[in-house]
Amino acid sequence: MEDINTVFLDRDGVINRLRSDYVTSWDTFEFLPQAKDAIRTLSATGMRVVVVTNQRAVAQGLLSVAELARIHDHMRAELTAAGATIDAIYYCPHDKGLCACRKPGVGMFLQAQCEFPEIDFTRSVVVGDSLSDMQAGRRLGCRLILVTDTGCVDRDNEDLAAVQAAGISLDGIARTLYDAVAQHILAVPVRAVDG
Repeated sequence: MEDINTVFLDRDGVINRLRSDYVTSWDTFEFLPQAKDAIRTLSATGMRVVVVTNQRAVAQGLLSVAELARIHDHMRAELTAAGATIDAIYYCPHDKGLCACRKPGVGMFLQAQCEFPEIDFTRSVVVGDSLSDMQAGRRLGCRLILVTDTGCVDRDNEDLAAVQAAGISLDGIARTLYDAVAQHILAVPVRAVDG
């Protein structure tokens, strides 16, 4: 297996608690246990950490782009205070079926590669909690790790069944982002990010 230089993280259900509604303000954003530690560990290895997140609440008028930016600014500030780094955040504000960026589309990943040309998808990992995350990663040839404890009891393990039904082969199943990093990502040789 080639060494890893980029880790793509979904946001809701991987970094922060998935809600039955949407995260529409910083007050409704809650880091999942040990998520900051996991991102700090990735940062310390020299891996590039990129967030790719569908944000349909914008299309539905429940969240403005400005408020989404404030949420991401607060998230980054807390991560920085914890010694963790997010290299870039890409989001899709569109509703289903209206764009190429919304996962399972790969537009956000391709945008990241345009801004960071050294990204090699075959040396990248997608960590997500949904079928659409895994479908996007598979289309690009990334390693795939599914997180099953999203913090939303109504949703946990639902997507594992969907991924299995779709016949997608996973490189790992982990309870949390922290487990994904410790059990699957750090088990693969790491290549320091260029530049």
